[in-house]
Amino acid sequence: MSEIVNRVAQSQLITFNLEDYYVPGTRSQIDLKQWLYEGFVLREKEFRQALREFDWEQYKGAYVALHCSSDAIVPTWAYMLVATHLKAYAKKIVYGDLEVLESILYAEKLRDIDLSEYQDKPIIVKGCSDKPVPQNAYLLIISKLQEYAKSIMYGEACSAVPLYKKKK
Repeated sequence: MSEIVNRVAQSQLITFNLEDYYVPGTRSQIDLKQWLYEGFVLREKEFRQALREFDWEQYKGAYVALHCSSDAIVPTWAYMLVATHLKAYAKKIVYGDLEVLESILYAEKLRDIDLSEYQDKPIIVKGCSDKPVPQNAYLLIISKLQEYAKSIMYGEACSAVPLYKKKK
């Protein structure tokens, strides 16, 4: 009977885990619909008053996404006005949903990382994670890794999908 050899453990394959670049902290979203008359009409005077009376403290230290879930046409200045109230509390404010927020946080985190340690190495971008990793983060990282890696795969070592191989 021959010995079972773990070829994955013996390979030079390096796992790149996007989850390692997750920015910790509370994520929240604010729906401007709550301050619109019947959920559709922005009445400036009432809107400004509602913002003055709102409890912004609940967003202290949070990453906040601003959006409107109704089909209302909300002027840009309305989002900007909400942001002026949030500025003293939130760590980051973006326009969009929670996936847009997560994409922006990952983009900022990945923008300046040094990937030179991956020069001419076979890389596998880990697919499963316990933390939310937006699709955009995978696109960003493969673009950056292609400048360095010998090859790039996606998934787990036992069932990886080949994505890129550097031309010789």
